[in-house]
Amino acid sequence: MPVPFIAVEGPIGVGKTSLSHKIADVFGFELLKEIVDENPFLNKFYEDIDEWSFQTEMFFLCNRYKQLRDIKRDAIDHKKPVVADYHVFKNLIFAKRTLQSNEYNKYDKIYTILIEDIVTPNIVIYLDASVDTLMKRIAMRGREFEQMIKRDYMEQLVVDYQKFIERFEKENPEIPVVRIDGNVHDFVNNPYDLEKILQQVKDALEKRSLNR
Repeated sequence: MPVPFIAVEGPIGVGKTSLSHKIADVFGFELLKEIVDENPFLNKFYEDIDEWSFQTEMFFLCNRYKQLRDIKRDAIDHKKPVVADYHVFKNLIFAKRTLQSNEYNKYDKIYTILIEDIVTPNIVIYLDASVDTLMKRIAMRGREFEQMIKRDYMEQLVVDYQKFIERFEKENPEIPVVRIDGNVHDFVNNPYDLEKILQQVKDALEKRSLNR
């Protein structure tokens, strides 16, 4: 079996980082967190998406590329399991939504070159939730730049994620996708919900082990 590499994905505010921390703590995995607050373009992006989307997406792409390159060298090549609070495929979800067609074509070419030789997760945990739930959680965690996120942007993003994960499952049947309803399971505040999710993660790990 390849070294377990779990990616936790889903829309903004769904709890990716919180769940990744829990998985890392319980299973003893290396934790890979994406760089968000360090992106110097985010505030400008939410003020004027058309003007600042390309800079914002390129910053994220280059940093994720470096993180995935480094995690392969430092952890996976040394047989250390990893859990990340993102999958590199999210770059295309956001870029497709925010970039003009000519910029997206340039971006897609760069993306294709960069991901050609990087390691990608072999298990995906997909968290989903309603727009109401996501907007409440975004408001609660208090990131200044996220307070500028508009509801219609979130509505589009949720639809984009749902379509993308469905296509991902069809195109990658060998990669288990664990779906979790964030409206039903409050793994941050409810230990019972967390235990159920961790059992699903354990089952997915065992399934990959049996299918190696």
